[in-house]
Amino acid sequence: MVLRAMLLVFLGIVACSTGAHSAARDASDGQARRDAGRRDAGAADGGKVLSILAFSKTKAFRHDSIAPATAALSEIAAKHNAMFESTEDAEVLVTKLPNASVVVFLMTTGDVLDDTQQTALERYMRQGGGFVGVHSSADTEHDWPFYRDLNGAWFADHPPTQPAKLIVEDNALMAFLPREWTRTDEWYNFKDNPRTRGVTVLLRLDESSYRGGTHGDDHPIAWTHSVGEGRAFYTGLGHNEESWQEPLLLQHVEQGLLWAAN
Repeated sequence: MVLRAMLLVFLGIVACSTGAHSAARDASDGQARRDAGRRDAGAADGGKVLSILAFSKTKAFRHDSIAPATAALSEIAAKHNAMFESTEDAEVLVTKLPNASVVVFLMTTGDVLDDTQQTALERYMRQGGGFVGVHSSADTEHDWPFYRDLNGAWFADHPPTQPAKLIVEDNALMAFLPREWTRTDEWYNFKDNPRTRGVTVLLRLDESSYRGGTHGDDHPIAWTHSVGEGRAFYTGLGHNEESWQEPLLLQHVEQGLLWAAN
């Protein structure tokens, strides 16, 4: 009887040990499957993984909102099972571009690319890349005409941060927004009207609702357009750190980003 009891105990220990190893192996396999799923679930047509590359190098004014904006983009990427990377190194940017579905110039300022890096970005866009410009991306590469065409317009100046009313133009991309959207931001004036370059305006400012606008009745502040075989989205919103906690602002950026990534 004693030997039988000892045998049963021994067999139970072996079974438990085997079960534990099996459970650990299953958990490991499950994590591997989830990691693979994260790489694959956001795949675009043809099996290409959705990959978002954020670039926030600054050579002039630097926004405090870069950090919360980067965190928000990371959360958007996770929501869509996309790969996400951020860098302030232009050489890293060029290296990563070929595998990026969309590159986000996240409040860049000044001359951030040398001639070789400019060539790489232009080639990427003309061959079907995606571009998102956020706020002070308009205050970037003022001596490079292709970049003006890519972003849609160059920054000229701005009045103090204040509330203003935005008008949503007839575009399905922004259908989730109210027709008139009032919010606080730093409202850019541009060197010329991007509509002259054939952009599709998503949002325009009602200059009667704030002080300091210089475009009159037609002041675009967010738009989309084609660049070669590529797609570009720009939004002038996002100056304030607290902007990146606004659900509508986040959805605005998300929709533009997904459109640009195609």
